[in-house]
Amino acid sequence: MSELAVHRGGDDLTEALRADVRSGLSATRKWLPAKWFYDARGSRLFEDITMLPGYYPTRAEREVLTREAPEIARVTGAGTLVELGSGSSEKTRLLLDGLSAHGTLRSFVPLDVSESALSEAVEKIRADYPGLEVLGVVGDFTEHLGLLPGQPPRLVAFLGGTIGNFLPADRGKFLRSVRAVLAEGEWLLLGTDLVKDAGTLVAAYDDSAGVTAEFNLNVLRVVNERLGADFDLARFAHEAYWDAGNEWIEMRLRARQDMTVRIPGAGMEISFAEGEYVRTEISAKFRPGGIAAELAESGFSVERWWTDSDRRFGVSLSRAVG
Repeated sequence: MSELAVHRGGDDLTEALRADVRSGLSATRKWLPAKWFYDARGSRLFEDITMLPGYYPTRAEREVLTREAPEIARVTGAGTLVELGSGSSEKTRLLLDGLSAHGTLRSFVPLDVSESALSEAVEKIRADYPGLEVLGVVGDFTEHLGLLPGQPPRLVAFLGGTIGNFLPADRGKFLRSVRAVLAEGEWLLLGTDLVKDAGTLVAAYDDSAGVTAEFNLNVLRVVNERLGADFDLARFAHEAYWDAGNEWIEMRLRARQDMTVRIPGAGMEISFAEGEYVRTEISAKFRPGGIAAELAESGFSVERWWTDSDRRFGVSLSRAVG
C-alpha cells in the first residue's frame, strides 16, 4: 500500500508563505524561513549539495547510520518508522534495511512539505520495499505532527542536522511537540551537527561551485513564483557567516545595490539598501552535553549517542519518558 495524505496543499502553502514574507521582510533585520528553499528545484539542489566535497554532514551521518542501524533496530523494535522532512529518503533506507532485517517494521511514514519530492520518494520506496506499508504525509513538521499515523512502537527520525534550523526557543517548542505525540517508550532518532573549527563550517555552506548560492537564492525564486514578486536574483549575493557567540552558521542574501522589490501577492513593496541582507537560515551546531540537556527538558532520555569517526556529527537515540 502506498499513498499520500496532503495536509498542506498549494493554497495553504501560498498563504503560509505570504504570512512569513509579511513578517520576515518587514522586520528591522529581514529574514525568511529556511523551509521555503524546498520546492522541487530546491530539493534537487540540496541533494546536489550533499554530494559536494566540503559538505561533510550527510557523509558523516550516513557513516553512523550504516554502522548503527542494526543496533537502532534492536533497541527500538520499531513497528513504524516516521521520518520528518524526508526529502528523497535516501539515508532512511539504511534504517529501513535495519528494521526490516530485525523483523519488526510494518510501516513507513515520511513527512515533507514538498509534495513533488515526497511523491517521488514514496514511489521509489514502494518499489524497493514491496511488503512495506508506505504513507507519505505532505505537511509541515512544525504543525502536523499530531496527524501522523503509525503502529507502535514508533521511531521518529529527524536527520540531517535540520534541528539546527530552529532558533533555541523554537527548538525546545518543537522537541516538546514531538514528545507530545509519542507514547511513553517510543523513540526519537536525532541528527545534530557538532561544533568544530570555523573554516570547516563555512566551507560546508559556501562551496566554490556555487551550488549552495543557487540553493540560497532559490528562496527568492519561490517568492517570485508564488507571490508574483520581482526579485532580481543577480542583485543578491550569497553569504555564509559563522556566529561564534551563538555557535551557528547564518546563511544570508546580501543586496548588491539599493533597490525596491514589489511583492503583489503579499501586498508589499520592500526597499533594500546596498549591503543590507536577508537571513535565510541558521544552522546551529551542538555539543553533546547541550543536546542531551535540551532533550531531557523536552521529555526524552538519551539512550545511545554515536558520532562518525572524525567526531563531526552526532546521532542520538532517545526514549520518550514520563
